[in-house]
Amino acid sequence: MKPTSRDYFVLKPKHSGFFDTTLDTLLETLRIRRVILAGIAGNICVLFTANDAYMRDLKIFAPADCIVSNTAADNHHALRQINTVLKGHIAESTQLTFRPVRRAAPVSHGRLGQESKP
Repeated sequence: MKPTSRDYFVLKPKHSGFFDTTLDTLLETLRIRRVILAGIAGNICVLFTANDAYMRDLKIFAPADCIVSNTAADNHHALRQINTVLKGHIAESTQLTFRPVRRAAPVSHGRLGQESKP
C-alpha cells in the first residue's frame, strides 16, 4: 500500500483523521463511500478514525497486517472493535479485493447558473 503521486494527504493533528482536518470535505468532494484504514497505534488513531468514519456512514476496510499497536492484545482488541462495533471488514491486505467503482462526474464549482467547462 505505497502512496502514489495521485494520492491525497491530510495532516492529522489529533487521534482521529477526521478531527480538525479537511478529510470530511475531501471525501465528500470526491464522493468517497468506503475507506481503507491502516497505520500505527491501531488501538488509538486507527480505531478513533474508524469510529468517525462509521458515524459518517462510510464502509470501513482494515487490513489486519497493515495496523499495529503497542501490544498484540491492544491490536486484537482494536481490530475486534472495528469489526463488531463499527461493522468494518477485517482481512489481510492480500485478501482485500474491490470491484472497480464508476466515478460520478466531479462537483461543479462554477458560478450559479453556469456550468464549469472541463
